[in-house]
Amino acid sequence: MAPRLLQNFNGGRAHIVTANPTAVETLLATLGKLGVSASVPELVDGRADIDLAALQAERDILFVDGDLDNPLALDIDAGARQPAVPVIGLVGVEAPSRLKQLVHLGATAFLRKPVQGGAVYTALFLGINQFLLRGDLRARLDDMDRRRRGRRAVVKAIIARMTDAGVDDDEAYEWLRRESMRSRQNLEDYCDAFMKKRAPALEQPGHESLRGVARK
Repeated sequence: MAPRLLQNFNGGRAHIVTANPTAVETLLATLGKLGVSASVPELVDGRADIDLAALQAERDILFVDGDLDNPLALDIDAGARQPAVPVIGLVGVEAPSRLKQLVHLGATAFLRKPVQGGAVYTALFLGINQFLLRGDLRARLDDMDRRRRGRRAVVKAIIARMTDAGVDDDEAYEWLRRESMRSRQNLEDYCDAFMKKRAPALEQPGHESLRGVARK
């Protein structure tokens, strides 16, 4: 199930990265009306003075001026393009290179400069909720990938159980499923642990057939 869309941003904390605070005065005022505290961090050698590691995904929001050259050193997963917190781009010059920079920072919404108060809520709604939806999708994909990689362990565990108990594949699978539920693990993790626990026993004399199973 996808995460519920967030509509109330009260208690949020915005960090507005810009070299022109006068262009975001309306943004600052509107954020305050929405219950979002806001600050304009100082730029030091072109970089915003922000402790990025201390940002919290459930609270912090970054507004980044696209007219600045690389103002943040965000650690973004190149495959997911998912930053640690929601990013909203502030657009002045609509040059493709500037827009591309904001996209690479992970921006999920945009505001034109000078900012108009009526556009702020929409940008927050889109930026934050798209961030949440992307994060949920990435978590689902990671889980699917983990399960895909775990199928090999499931197959090996089924064959091993068939050999040990003299049962067919359906009975072996059902036994593994019940045991995984009893141990409160998903099936893939349980089968992986099951095979690792069996590994020392497979090296003992009298387990020639099981060594063949382990190599498959």
